Amino acid sequence: MGFIFSKSMNENMKNQQEFMLMNARLQLERQLLLQNEMRERQMAMQIAWSREFLKYFGTFFGIVTISLTAGAMRQKKPAFFIPIVPLSFIFAYQYDLGYGTLLQRMKGEAEDILETEKSKLQLPKGVITFESLEKARKEQSKFFIDK
Repeated sequence: MGFIFSKSMNENMKNQQEFMLMNARLQLERQLLLQNEMRERQMAMQIAWSREFLKYFGTFFGIVTISLTAGAMRQKKPAFFIPIVPLSFIFAYQYDLGYGTLLQRMKGEAEDILETEKSKLQLPKGVITFESLEKARKEQSKFFIDK
């Protein structure tokens, strides 16, 4: 009779472990999906911000370009065109970020770095471990009680 009870307990324990494993996997999948969704939303906000900034900067750039061109023609001083050069670089960068292929190029470069330059991504003193966190916590804690 003890054998039957023990066998039943082992089966229940095995079923419970399988359930816990499935539950942990489901929770991890949900967490990964949530993190990816948050990343996508942050990227969308960055692109939207860039496009909005481009509208204001484009207006500013247009007004400055027209004003400086008019001033250079009236005063007959080509030096008025000098500020247009750096402003045009900023305008081109913002346009490329908002509507161009800058993000795709950055993604490609990041993938290349991850594949070929792994050593540049290493953290000082290696990866953080539970033991190193506990050691730091114990050193900072004034009222640490070790059980």
